[in-house]
Amino acid sequence: MKTIRIAIAGLGNCASSLIQGISYYRNHELDDVAGLMHADIGGYGPSDIEVVAVFDIDRRKVGFPVEEAMFAQPNCTTVFHKDIPPTGVIVQMGPVLDGVADHMANYPDRQAFRAADVASVDVPAVLRERKVDVLVSYMPVGSEQAVRYYANAALEAGTGFVNCVPVFIASNPEFAAKFTAKKLPIVGDDIKSQFGATILHRMLVRLMGDRGVQVKRTYQLNTGGNTDFLNMLERTRLESKKISKTESVQSQLDVRLDDDNIHVGPSDYVPWQKDNKLCFLRVEWDGFGGVPMNLEARLSVEDSPNSAGVAVDAIRCCKIALERGIGGPLHAVSSYTMKHPPIQMRDSEAREQLDAFIAGSNPRQHTQAVVPVA
Repeated sequence: MKTIRIAIAGLGNCASSLIQGISYYRNHELDDVAGLMHADIGGYGPSDIEVVAVFDIDRRKVGFPVEEAMFAQPNCTTVFHKDIPPTGVIVQMGPVLDGVADHMANYPDRQAFRAADVASVDVPAVLRERKVDVLVSYMPVGSEQAVRYYANAALEAGTGFVNCVPVFIASNPEFAAKFTAKKLPIVGDDIKSQFGATILHRMLVRLMGDRGVQVKRTYQLNTGGNTDFLNMLERTRLESKKISKTESVQSQLDVRLDDDNIHVGPSDYVPWQKDNKLCFLRVEWDGFGGVPMNLEARLSVEDSPNSAGVAVDAIRCCKIALERGIGGPLHAVSSYTMKHPPIQMRDSEAREQLDAFIAGSNPRQHTQAVVPVA
């Protein structure tokens, strides 16, 4: 049986949901189960993903079996599949670098990261030893040094890379060139939710443009109670996240909004929400005859399963690119699954190109430049 051997950097809520989902779909008939954008990609189902290495820095996770550590604090996502069979994988210590914001020391243990006092392992050596196909980055927002470290580890070890966080790797020309030169695929940056705040916002403003109205102002305010929202209270760690989310929406507009007329980003940390994310969205526009109108929406989602529903596609696409000898940024895959891909497309176009990539039709086009949508 073919499997996709993955390593995970960061055993937080998103990784926990991904691992739960791998086991969940192993016990269900794919044709009868909702929640998947693609049941099959290149002959791989979600349960064909095998976790063979995990890196973290928290003392409640490092040194423990994955199936135990994935439920340890400060993880707080919904447990939808608790019975994870033994993996035989022990969580190993990664480099801390900038992965822990200083302000987390002011919060209780149950809410914040607590670094283990042990030495980091040689990550590239572990990736080679475990014969990893794809390394998945789930580092905290603002961990610029840490994400770059893992991207370089993938390059050194010869693995594909899926960058689920808003540190620009696939969309960075220098990193893109390195992955292309080594014929290693990369998918990034900053994973979209399966149906979340950004995808809803993108679709709404694109629909308004298609219907001939002119968007004048918009905001997206989000609150949540997981470590991601706690981490983002440190505003200096938010620069790339703000760019990623804002550009994702701007890319769908026919006329780009001035910075003062668009606000897309996290708003506040509400501990009791845990992994639930609330989005408050408003769009104002001028309609026929210049008449002003507006829309307000409230969306409530469980953040990490929403992310995992997309990660299973990104991982499988990265694997089939490896099998086909395709290196560098996978543009169609990244545009469909990520907020800040190297090339922004309309979601409908990205879906068409993604399906063509999966089918294997003219695969080279999916790593070359595509004219972005205005």
